[in-house]
Amino acid sequence: MHLTVRQPGARSARTAIIIAGVIGVLAGAFAWYQAEAERAIDTEDVDRRARALAHVLSYTLHEALLGPPGDVATRLGKRLDGYSRLVGCAVFGVDGALLASGAQVREFEPLIAMHLARLPPEDLECNATLRPAGPPLRMRAERILKADGSVCGTFVVLHDISFIDQRALTRLLRSLFWIVMSTLLLLVLVLVATWAIYDRPLQHLAEWMQRLRTEDAPESPPLSLPSGQLASETRRLAASFRAVRHATFSEASRVAVIDKSWNRDRLRAHALDCLGIGSQLIAVSSREPYMHTSAHGDRGFIVPPGGVVTALDPVLQACGGVWIAHGTGDADRATADAAGRVAVPPGDPRYTLRRIWLSEAEHDGYYGCCNDAIWPMCLLAHERPVFRTSDWSQYVAINQRFADAVLEEAGAADAVVLVQDYQMALVPRMVKRVRPDLRLCLFWHIPWPGIEAVRICPWREEIIDGMLGADLIGFHLQQYCNQFMDTVDRMVEARVDRDHCAVRARGHVTMVRPQPISVQPWCERGVPAGDRLDDMIASLRATHRLEGIDVAVGVDRVDHTKGLPERFRAFAHFMRKYPAHRGRISLVQLAAPSRIHLKRYRDHLDELLRYAEQINEEFGTATWKPIHLLVAQHDATAVHAWLTMAGMAIVSSLHDGMNLVAKEYVLAQDSLRGCLILSEFAGAAQELPEALVINPYDTEQFADAIRYAAEMPADERIQRMKRLRQQVERYNIYRWAAGVLADVPAPSRMRRGGESTEVTAQLGGGR
Repeated sequence: MHLTVRQPGARSARTAIIIAGVIGVLAGAFAWYQAEAERAIDTEDVDRRARALAHVLSYTLHEALLGPPGDVATRLGKRLDGYSRLVGCAVFGVDGALLASGAQVREFEPLIAMHLARLPPEDLECNATLRPAGPPLRMRAERILKADGSVCGTFVVLHDISFIDQRALTRLLRSLFWIVMSTLLLLVLVLVATWAIYDRPLQHLAEWMQRLRTEDAPESPPLSLPSGQLASETRRLAASFRAVRHATFSEASRVAVIDKSWNRDRLRAHALDCLGIGSQLIAVSSREPYMHTSAHGDRGFIVPPGGVVTALDPVLQACGGVWIAHGTGDADRATADAAGRVAVPPGDPRYTLRRIWLSEAEHDGYYGCCNDAIWPMCLLAHERPVFRTSDWSQYVAINQRFADAVLEEAGAADAVVLVQDYQMALVPRMVKRVRPDLRLCLFWHIPWPGIEAVRICPWREEIIDGMLGADLIGFHLQQYCNQFMDTVDRMVEARVDRDHCAVRARGHVTMVRPQPISVQPWCERGVPAGDRLDDMIASLRATHRLEGIDVAVGVDRVDHTKGLPERFRAFAHFMRKYPAHRGRISLVQLAAPSRIHLKRYRDHLDELLRYAEQINEEFGTATWKPIHLLVAQHDATAVHAWLTMAGMAIVSSLHDGMNLVAKEYVLAQDSLRGCLILSEFAGAAQELPEALVINPYDTEQFADAIRYAAEMPADERIQRMKRLRQQVERYNIYRWAAGVLADVPAPSRMRRGGESTEVTAQLGGGR
């Protein structure tokens, strides 16, 4: 097949012309600026000469104006006449009448008088440029004062400044001449260099690469290509490209069609395809999906809040497997077997929960490292990280315990291990060291910060090395992937391939991918619907005295990163700025206590309680409260009812990986009449542009957004919510899990060294 190759030299010539033109324009602009600067200097010199002349004649002027009555012109004589570029001088009275002037000045008397009439009385001197029909003139006017400070007249000096324009034009033309000559010379050099390069090896190489891309050409690179490293790397690149294309086509034929809707059954079939025969799914996290509790002799369970549980539980229910987590419930040991295993969900078992037990000292040290060091380092929410060596020792030991549990649960079989979040950063490397054939994915649920933030961590290299034990690292946003790649490039010994978002370290390749997490549909969670839901909403309204009140809702853990003080402050400002809404809308904040064993979290909760009480005292009435702060562990049923009831949801995170509450609110709005206010610092803001995106630090903007949401027309609400639901329903938790499983290397592409042959080809053999 004959290919018509567009000559790259033509494009480069156009680029050269554009560059030369831009340089020429910039140089011309500089030349004009320089000419104007010189003009200003010349004008200032004329003003200085006029000021000196006025000073020399000052005594004579006072004597002529303040002496015995008589003709001022006679007393001044020829002193007012001009010479050379000085047109002459003139004296005007207090009333603006001309008292005396040089012979050449009289013809300009009306123009001078007009400018003097505009001169404010308090100004004792001024400079101005006059442009009559002839040459331009420079005028200096000075008030003549009596001994008591009153004005007795005005002295005017007039210069011909046409020479300044001529001098400026001459300078500009001279500069432009040299600019044009330099630009032409530069253009010629660039064109010659472009022709010399593209008429030789690189143009032939471009043609060969085009054939390789479009025809799968088996031929070697052009003979005209110089031998050495360039030719060697070109051959490797061609081999890598062919390998990647072949693997990509094979993978594409294996993955399910993406346009279809994802649900539990489809994910289960997809998981079986990705896992392969004899493989199992193992999830690892610090937080358990079901916590057994006992109260008043009755044993029950609760589902802890948080994105990890919300996102991962439906995946395990769909695919089966084992979830390894820290057991924290007071009845957890009683419900588990000797190995810490229990079938969950209670009443409808779908998978196994394996609990790890920690002593009080282990708990304090491990979570001290997680919550005092790694968490604030990543979230940048104005909280200083604290790095304690004792905490780090416990962190390493507990990560090893979780890794041992993974190896025990996997046994000798193949498995895909989904390691969750920053509490388990070392687990991938620990597992990979013993079982390099296991396929590991680490999903980082919080943001990954910039290099400068990571640099302060004493254990940064150990953390990054532990993460790179995974075959796949997932972040919510591409931004976090880029920042992680930058960190790896700067801080550890590794080869970074930015084109394929991959890192090669210790002979192992780790893919880095953006995988924005999502939520499970409410209809699958057993929450009330129809009349039962309506009755529950009516009960909540009656209990909290919200009949006839519009509800804005917030659902958050009590954490510094969630922006709850900023939310309360903005709501108070909204009440203060728009008093017509008082008594008509209330903010219901569902606040789940978090990490209350830490003093700063207890202090934060106390601060929120005081702040809510102050706002209620300022704006509340006997029948209405502006803020209902409900501090408790709210179950899914209650959260769903509040989200369905609320005409507005507020998510004001100061820094957040995703914030799934925003997506849960969207799915709860079956009526399509809700409105979402969303912080620009939450990862969900990039997926949900139809929300009212705000800066939570900007109280004014925040309050205005609340008002806009409260007054938004019904048709706009419906259109916005309809587009939001389409986004969240299409990209649900099952599609997220399917993407993760599809990105983890398949068994046939794994070597005993834990290395994907496909990715190795992408990295060119990874020397």
